Amino acid sequence: MQRRLALFWCALALWAPAQAGEPPALLLARVYQPGLPLADYWVSEKYDGIRGYWDGQRLHTRGGEPITPPAWFTANWPSTAMDGELWAGRGQFAQAQSTVRSADAGDAAWRQMRYMVFDLPAHPGTFDHRLPDLQLTVAQIGQPWVQAVAQLRVSSHETLHALLLRTVRAGGEGLVLHRGASLYRAGRSDDLIKVKTHDDAEARVVAHLPGKGKHAGTMGALLVEMPNGHRFKLGTGFSDADRAAPPPLGSWVTYRFLGTHDSGLPRFASFVRVRLDMPAVQ
Repeated sequence: MQRRLALFWCALALWAPAQAGEPPALLLARVYQPGLPLADYWVSEKYDGIRGYWDGQRLHTRGGEPITPPAWFTANWPSTAMDGELWAGRGQFAQAQSTVRSADAGDAAWRQMRYMVFDLPAHPGTFDHRLPDLQLTVAQIGQPWVQAVAQLRVSSHETLHALLLRTVRAGGEGLVLHRGASLYRAGRSDDLIKVKTHDDAEARVVAHLPGKGKHAGTMGALLVEMPNGHRFKLGTGFSDADRAAPPPLGSWVTYRFLGTHDSGLPRFASFVRVRLDMPAVQ
């Protein structure tokens, strides 16, 4: 098992840079902070899948890698760009990631997938105007596995929190707030806000630090680098298999944390998973 994991990571490290194209210019979310003017926002479920950008001809991951579903999956899709999540259901992130990353996942795996469309990147209007056109576009596609993400309004932060708890208890990841008056602009801003019961983020692996004691002979911690260049040690949340065959250098990982120190570094950071949809950076 450990040998197979090691071979897999080696293959991924060699394969990803050669296959990845230019990453699409995507709208990215900031973290929710109390006091946000909720009347300005639409609210939807945050789907725990793989970001899928349709450029009018083919699907790409957030990192720019091509996605190769069976031809029937994208048949009759429009020439206009769509932004969404390739989703296998609540609690099924591993299944979604495996299907999207495999070149030969097959029809059976893809029939478990849905493309949850939440935006039209090339549309010139605000989200308030993009939303009805998005719903019309999905209706015209007429495929049950392509769905427009349901959007609603909430009147208070108490209502938002109650909706968040119901979503998480039902197996969802969290919520997303989308500012109605916003244009589609690449990068992070208050136009898109993620609301979760915990904080999480991504960081790039820059070193494997040796283990001590019961972890001697395996990886003890990862030295990771945040997008702002700050580095910290990530040493909890790993299985024995993870430590025996750690994520390769340059790959991206997701970690959970509980707030930040004054320095901006995360408090009580814990490994969650490798982000295979983000290309390794050597």
